[in-house]
Amino acid sequence: MQVSAAIDRFARSLETERGLSAHTVRGYRTDLTELAEVAAERAVTEVDGLDLELLREWLWLSAQRGLASATLARRTAAVRAFTAWLVDHGHLAADPAARLRAPRPDQHLPRVLTRAQMDDLFSGLAARAATDDAVAIRDLAIVELLYASAIRVSELAALRPGSLDPAGRTVRVLGKGGKERVVPYGGPAARALDDYQRRSRPELVKNRTDPGALFVGARGGAIDTRSVYQVIARLLADLPGSGPSGPHTLRHTAATHLLDGGADLRAVQEMLGHSSLSTTQIYTHVSTERLRESYRLAHPRA
Repeated sequence: MQVSAAIDRFARSLETERGLSAHTVRGYRTDLTELAEVAAERAVTEVDGLDLELLREWLWLSAQRGLASATLARRTAAVRAFTAWLVDHGHLAADPAARLRAPRPDQHLPRVLTRAQMDDLFSGLAARAATDDAVAIRDLAIVELLYASAIRVSELAALRPGSLDPAGRTVRVLGKGGKERVVPYGGPAARALDDYQRRSRPELVKNRTDPGALFVGARGGAIDTRSVYQVIARLLADLPGSGPSGPHTLRHTAATHLLDGGADLRAVQEMLGHSSLSTTQIYTHVSTERLRESYRLAHPRA
């Protein structure tokens, strides 16, 4: 079910089944409509794409706008009621907001991995891929491409072999609202993708009809967004110091590392597929916080 349609049905149920006031229902609808917009910005239009990390990010964005604690608490209550309703009516198998808490107005930015952590992640993946395990080779290619290009997981799952331009080292992705963009990637990702397409993908699809997707599962079928989430969550869970993370973490990390390296904000906006520069500016705050922390630790008069 689409998020927008679910919000409409949920809002009607608040009036007819729970007897809430029109004012309360209007407030819930306004909050959830904004959630739907943030979700769509990340190419999530179906309710099964709503996960805890996305909900936390939406609340964090709300906190960064300076909304009062009472407003943040109301938004948390709204989304928790909404996802509980989705579970009760069979639209979700599990409640992604069960552990959701209202953020503090000064809550820290989305989780970003350090360069050292990324190096550790790639070292571990490369070691597993060196064993010629087809799934490990695929996983390395997935992580390299996600980090190199900062594309969304849903965009990665929709790629086909023809989406890649190996000579130009670019990938053509279809983002929010059917908008197409071309995103560059670097040498390590190019090598991992080439290795995957030569050695891993043929092995994975050999016993079935080729599904046409660039990335395939262990049984040869087209990989879906949920499967990629599970792969990345498992890999990051094994990474020391990473904490609870998911594929959004790689996107946050890539964007932050680009800005740390001096990339132009508008160029990063285009790369991420953000329609609004204000969304991309989250990562300038991340870089500022990292700079402030480095200054505090290193400067003798900090």
